[in-house]
Amino acid sequence: QVQLVESGGGLVQAGSSLRLRCAASGPTFTNYSMGWFRQAPGKEREFVAAIPWSGDTTYYVDSVKGRFYISRDNAKNTVTLRMTNLKPEDTAVYYCAADLAYGRTWSPVPQIEYDYWGQGTQVTVSS
Repeated sequence: QVQLVESGGGLVQAGSSLRLRCAASGPTFTNYSMGWFRQAPGKEREFVAAIPWSGDTTYYVDSVKGRFYISRDNAKNTVTLRMTNLKPEDTAVYYCAADLAYGRTWSPVPQIEYDYWGQGTQVTVSS
């Protein structure tokens, strides 16, 4: 069982930066591929970014490429989403998710791939 706790959300102005952090419990964090998703008011939850258990690549939705950066620290059992040049359309609840994907082919985008989810953290960007 993995528990995920997000932090770092808040209210910021457009053009600002935020750093979201997801802390994972459990001894096998290195076996999990990690993703960030978001859900804006009135919209379905969507993929934002992901990093595999190997940490050797990253994935992003087109709308955040060049502005958001995902990384992981296996020693601290954390995954971070650094968000820069925030826009009002980035306003959403951001969720961290974990997929036990060690050693197998992995698709980072489908939500059904992920086994565990955090409770979410609110990010609000004012214009």
